[in-house]
Amino acid sequence: MTICDRNSSPEEIENAVDTWLDAHWDSDRRCAKGDSSYDEATWLKTVFEAGFCVPTWPTEWFGLGLRQKQARIIEKAFAKCKAPGHSRDRFHLGAITVFKVGSDELKRAMLPTLLTGPICCLLYSEPNAGSDLAGVRTKAIPDGDEFVITGQKIWTSNAQEAEYGMLLSRTDWDVPKHRGITFFLFPMKQDGVEVKPINQITGESEFNEVFITEARVPASHIIGNLNEGWTSFQTAIAYERLIMGQGITERQGKSKADSEPQLIRLARKYDKYDDPAVRQKIAQALAYRELNNLNMERAKEEILKNGSSSLMSLGKLAMSRIQHGEAAIATDLMGNEALLDGEESLDAANVNFDAAKAYMNSIGGGTDQIQKNIIAERVLNLPKGPDLDRNTAFRDVKSS
Repeated sequence: MTICDRNSSPEEIENAVDTWLDAHWDSDRRCAKGDSSYDEATWLKTVFEAGFCVPTWPTEWFGLGLRQKQARIIEKAFAKCKAPGHSRDRFHLGAITVFKVGSDELKRAMLPTLLTGPICCLLYSEPNAGSDLAGVRTKAIPDGDEFVITGQKIWTSNAQEAEYGMLLSRTDWDVPKHRGITFFLFPMKQDGVEVKPINQITGESEFNEVFITEARVPASHIIGNLNEGWTSFQTAIAYERLIMGQGITERQGKSKADSEPQLIRLARKYDKYDDPAVRQKIAQALAYRELNNLNMERAKEEILKNGSSSLMSLGKLAMSRIQHGEAAIATDLMGNEALLDGEESLDAANVNFDAAKAYMNSIGGGTDQIQKNIIAERVLNLPKGPDLDRNTAFRDVKSS
C-alpha cells in the first residue's frame, strides 16, 4: 500500500512519514526497532520497500511519484531522527544514471541492488585522459554476451567499498573519440580488479587508482547504447556537478544546521566581529552561498526538463570559489593561530582541513578550468576552442 502520493497534502505526507518512522526506527539507539544492532542492508531494504529511498521516482520504479518539494518533507523527517536511506534519488549517482538512461531491463535488474547497497564509484579519469575524458583508452572487447575490460583508472573515489562502478571504455577505435565510447555498470568485486588508495594532503584516502586486467561485464550492463556512451555519460556528469555544486565535498559533520555560520562564530571568538572590513567579507561569502543555492534550484528545474544543464558547471565552479574563499577568510580571522594543528587547536585543524579539502571540489567532476570552458561555450555562447582531433578516427589520434 502506498504511504503517500502526489495528491497528498504536506501535512498528510509529514504525518505519514513520522508515523512510519515511529513504527520502524529507534531514534535513541539509531537502529531499526526490534533489532539488537544496526544492520544497514536490512534497514535500507525497509526504506526502499516503503518508497522513501527514491520518493520522486514513479511507483513503477520503486518510488512514490512525489514532487521535489513533497520529497523534501520526507528528507527533513528522516534527518530529524537521523535515519539513513532517504533521498537516494538526489545523491546516488549510479542509481540516478541507470534510472535516467538505462534500459528497462537494466533498471529492473539493478536498481534494487544499487539503492539498497553502497554507492557506485566513477571509473572515468585515466592517467592520459583527465580533462579530456573523451580520450579514454580502457578497452572493452566483446566476448559472447559479455565484454572483457582492460585498462587503468585514477582519482576514483570510494573504489574500495564500491560493489559497482560506472565505467567509460573504448569499444570502437575506428571512429572519432566521442563516438566510440560505451558506458557500463561494471562489477568491482571480481578477479582482474585491483584498487590502490592514494594518500591525500588531508590525511584521507578517498581517491584510488584502479587497475583492470581482463575483467568482465555483461553486455546487459551497458548504460544507454553501444558506442553512444558519451551521451549517457553527460547525464551522470551533470548530476555529479549538481551534487558538488551543493557542497557534497565539504567536510562531513560541518555545522550546516547550526544557527550561526562558522565564519561568524570565528569572528566573534577572535574579537573581529565588529570590524567593518571583516563583516563585509563575511557578508559577501554568505551572499555567494545564497546565490549559488538559488542557481542550483534553477539548474534542478532545467535538468528535470532537459535531462542535463550547463548551469551545473556554474554551480560547481561557484562552490569551488566558496570553499577556497571561506577557508581564506577563516585563516585571516585566526591570524597566527591558523598555523597550529591537532586536537589542542581544533579551530585551526578544521580550517586547515577545509582549505586542503577545497581542492577536491576544484578537480573532481571536471576541473575549474574545464567548467570555465563549458560556461563560456554553452552558457555565454562564446566561440569554441579548436579541437583538431574531433573528426579523426581514435586509433589515429596521437597520445603522449
